[in-house]
Amino acid sequence: MLREGSRLGLLTLLSRILGLLREMTLAAFMGTGRLADAFGVAFNLPNFLRRLFAENSMTAAFIPTFTGYLAEGEDGAARARSREFLSATFTVLVFLVTLTVALGIALTPYIVRLFGTDPAETAILTRMMFPFLALVSVAAFLQGILNSLGIFGPSGFAPVAFNLAWIAVPYLVAGFMPNPARAMAVGVVLGGLLQALVQLPAVLRAGWRFGFIGLGRAWANPGMRKVLSLIGPTILGMAAYQVNALVSTMLASGAGTGAVSSLRYSLRLQEFVLGIFVVSAGTVLLPNLSGSAKRGDWAEYSGSVGKGLRAMILVTLPVSLFSMVAGRDIVTLLFKAREFGEASVLLTTTVFFCHMTGLVFVAMNRVVAPAFYAISDTRTPTRAGLFSFAVNVAAAVALAGPFHGPGIALALSVASAANTLLLILYLLGKRIEGMKRALAGVLVYAGRMALSAGLAVVPAYFLRRALDPLAASATNRLVGAGLPLLLETLAFGTVLLGILLVTKDEMLAGLISALSRRRGR
Repeated sequence: MLREGSRLGLLTLLSRILGLLREMTLAAFMGTGRLADAFGVAFNLPNFLRRLFAENSMTAAFIPTFTGYLAEGEDGAARARSREFLSATFTVLVFLVTLTVALGIALTPYIVRLFGTDPAETAILTRMMFPFLALVSVAAFLQGILNSLGIFGPSGFAPVAFNLAWIAVPYLVAGFMPNPARAMAVGVVLGGLLQALVQLPAVLRAGWRFGFIGLGRAWANPGMRKVLSLIGPTILGMAAYQVNALVSTMLASGAGTGAVSSLRYSLRLQEFVLGIFVVSAGTVLLPNLSGSAKRGDWAEYSGSVGKGLRAMILVTLPVSLFSMVAGRDIVTLLFKAREFGEASVLLTTTVFFCHMTGLVFVAMNRVVAPAFYAISDTRTPTRAGLFSFAVNVAAAVALAGPFHGPGIALALSVASAANTLLLILYLLGKRIEGMKRALAGVLVYAGRMALSAGLAVVPAYFLRRALDPLAASATNRLVGAGLPLLLETLAFGTVLLGILLVTKDEMLAGLISALSRRRGR
C-alpha cells in the first residue's frame, strides 16, 4: 500500500498542483462574478453525473467483480470469460452514458432554471461540457481494469493530462471564443478525452482486449449482471452524496453573488489536500481489501481497515487544524489577483474554514466505504449516503439564510461526519473478526493526534499574529501571504514532528521504517 500509494500520490499531487493552477487561472479571469458562477453551475451538472457513472460507483462495483474473474486463473477458458465480461461492461456503460448525455443536452434549458445564475450562458456552457461525462466514464472503466491488475501509474497520470488540457487549451482557443468560460469548456472536454487515451495503451500492454458486443448479449452476461446489481445501490448512494453538492449550489445561487464560486474555490483547496494522499491510499486499498475478502482472511481485512483509518487521521487531522489557522494566507497566496480582490479572499477564507471542519470525516470515508465494497455490500453505503443527504439538506436550509455560503459549507461538513460515523457503526454490526479491536484503536489514536496537532498549532497561530504588520505593509502577495505561510508551516511542522517523535507515534514509526526498507532495496 505504501509503495503503490506513494507512486500514485506523487502523480495525484502533480495533478492537484495543476488543478490549483487551473483554479488560479479561472480566478484571475473571472473572479467570483457572474461568469464564474455560470461556469461553476455548468460544470457541476455533468460532473455530478460523472461521479454516478464513473470513478467511485464504477470502481466500487467493477473492481471486486473483475478481481473474482482474475482469481479463476489464466487458462484459456477463464481468460475468455474475463474478456467477455469486459466487453459486456464496456458496451452497457457506453450505451447508458450516451443516452444520458443526449438527454442532458436536450433538457439543459429546463435544468438551468433551477439555479440563480445567468440562464442563457449557463445553458450554453452546460451543453458544451456534457460530452465530458461519456469520456471520463470510459476513462473510469479503463482505470478499473488497471487497478484490479495492480497497475496504478497510468490512472494517476490521467488527471494530470486532464488538468494540462484545461489550462493550455483555453489560451489556444480563447481568441475564437466570445468569453473565457467557453474557452475553458473546450478544455474540459478535451481533457476528458485525454484521460481515456493515456490509460488505453497500458490496458493493451497488459494483454486485455475488449470491444462492443450485442446489447442483448451484454445484458445477459452474468458478470455484467453482478456489476449492475452492485452499481445500482452505489449510484443511489453516490447520487445522494452528489445531490448534496447540487443542493449546496442551488442554495448558494440564492445566497448572493460570489457564493457559488467561493464554494468552488474552497472545495478545490480541500480536494488538493485529499488528493495528496487520501485519494491515492483509498484507490490502492480497495483491491487489497477485495483480495483479503476473497481469501477469507478477515484478520488481515480488519487490520488493513484499522491501519488505513489511522493513516488518514495522521495526515488529515493536523492539516485540518493548520488550514483553519492559515486559511487566509493560503487563499491570498493562491487566488488573489485581478478580479479576485480582498472581498473574494474574505468570503473564500470563511467558506474554506467551514469545509476543513469535515476533512477528517471525508478522508475516513475513503477507507470505510471501500471496506463494504470489497465484500460486495453496496447497499449499506447507500443507506448511509441517503441519511447524509437528509442531514445536509436540513442543515443547509437552516444555515444558508443566516450564514450564506459559509453556512452551506458547514452543512456539508456535518453531513460528511454523519455519513462516516454511520458507516463505522454498520461495520461494527457486521461482527467481522478483529474489527472491533481495530476501530477501538482508531478512536484512541484520533484522540492522541487531536491533542498533538492542537498543541502544535498554537505557536503557528501566535507567530501569524506577530507577522500581521508585515502582511499589512506588503505590496506583494508572495511577501504578505507567502512568507508568513512558510514560517507558520515550518513552526507547525517542526513542533508536530517533535511531539510525534517524543511520543513514539506508531504510525509515523511504521511509515519511517517502511520508507527505510524501500531505500535499502
